[in-house]
Amino acid sequence: MIPSQSSNDDPLSGVLTALGAQSTGVTRLQARGEWALSFPEKHRLKLVAVIRGQAWIRLPRRAAERVVEGQVLLIGSTPYVIASDPHATPVDGVSRYAGQDSVCLGERDGAKDGEEAVFIGAGIVFGDEDGRFLLDALPRFMAIHSASPSAVAVRRILELLDAETGRQRMGIARVAACLSEVLVVEALRAYMQTQASAPTGWIGALGDRHIGAALTLMHRDVSHAWTVAELASRVGMSRSAFSSRFSETVGQAPLQYLTQWRMLLARRLLAESDMELVRVAEQVGYRSASAFGHAFKRIFGEAPKRLVRPR
Repeated sequence: MIPSQSSNDDPLSGVLTALGAQSTGVTRLQARGEWALSFPEKHRLKLVAVIRGQAWIRLPRRAAERVVEGQVLLIGSTPYVIASDPHATPVDGVSRYAGQDSVCLGERDGAKDGEEAVFIGAGIVFGDEDGRFLLDALPRFMAIHSASPSAVAVRRILELLDAETGRQRMGIARVAACLSEVLVVEALRAYMQTQASAPTGWIGALGDRHIGAALTLMHRDVSHAWTVAELASRVGMSRSAFSSRFSETVGQAPLQYLTQWRMLLARRLLAESDMELVRVAEQVGYRSASAFGHAFKRIFGEAPKRLVRPR
């Protein structure tokens, strides 16, 4: 079935549920002296938190940025380098983490002096390529300032994560995985709250009083025959002003967004249940299986019948 009413009431929770969001676990980096690690582009949402010290982060076609203790970084589908110096030559970070979730740099090379830097990393991966629905709505790199009041919740969770990763207690892996998922959600909330002006994409639009309300309406009742006029009326705007504002903030027209969201939900239903095609169509707001099939193929380039489980 479609995700529960409670998750549908909250667009962010609904999206993370529908996209099969799962934690990749928690990693830890402790470093002294000169060091640099590079990481390739991956189809995931990566979080890096500076627990102690400072570092530099480099992304393609972007100036190196200094990050300091308390900051939280969200990194989308892009390669990046994290280093002690903006000009340091990196080594492959993936190979350094091979078979382990904690890496210590510097001390083995004699770099016992100097400021220690400690980082915690947490990642969220998605069930399939549908993760683009979320990742494309986010900038490749986001930094949440440590002094922001909205980052208080993030810092509290970071303290819990830091404590858990330093222990060897029963159930630590499960606790750390759950905390990392909560941390990503809190970091997204903090990012939206700290923007002087909402960024484009539906994730930024959630912070807009009118457009966020419209998104909630669509997610709450995805099978309803929504029209632009009705959505505009429900959020207290004129049709033209609502349509223009929605397209500007979300990057898509209202009904285009709704169709894409419906198809993402439909693909999940087809992949995870043995529900009949006509029933799936009804669940996402289509009275005709034919009309649903055309919309599905327009979005994904294949007919929904190919995903129907054999009964």
